[in-house]
Amino acid sequence: MAVAEEDIHVPIDRDVDVVTAREKGRELASRLGFSRTDLTLIATAISEVARNIVVYAGHGELVISPAQQGERCGIAILARDQGPGIPDIGKAMLDGFSTGKSLGLGLPGARRMMDEFEINSTVGAGTTVAMRKWVR
Repeated sequence: MAVAEEDIHVPIDRDVDVVTAREKGRELASRLGFSRTDLTLIATAISEVARNIVVYAGHGELVISPAQQGERCGIAILARDQGPGIPDIGKAMLDGFSTGKSLGLGLPGARRMMDEFEINSTVGAGTTVAMRKWVR
């Protein structure tokens, strides 16, 4: 069942904003009827993309909204920044690859946790990650 709501915009500038985005996403997903397991997956995927904004771009935004496709209901997450961009998305999506001091599991992990995942990036202009998860 669709929930009539406005998009939730969460500015991402520091670690506390990652927690805020995670909580707001989990709250919306709960109202949309996701299982406890899916709530955890959604919150974790949100944390991963929001954390990347803090670490690599310094500033960005998450937009979290209900999604509807025919009879399906779900959640859509859009993470965007105007940071340095990702020079090689293919490498960035490999487990274990990191340009920072992380384990390199964030983006590929988020892709596995969500039903739909798309990333676009332009060096010097920023990165956009769009993810969706559908209620089962």
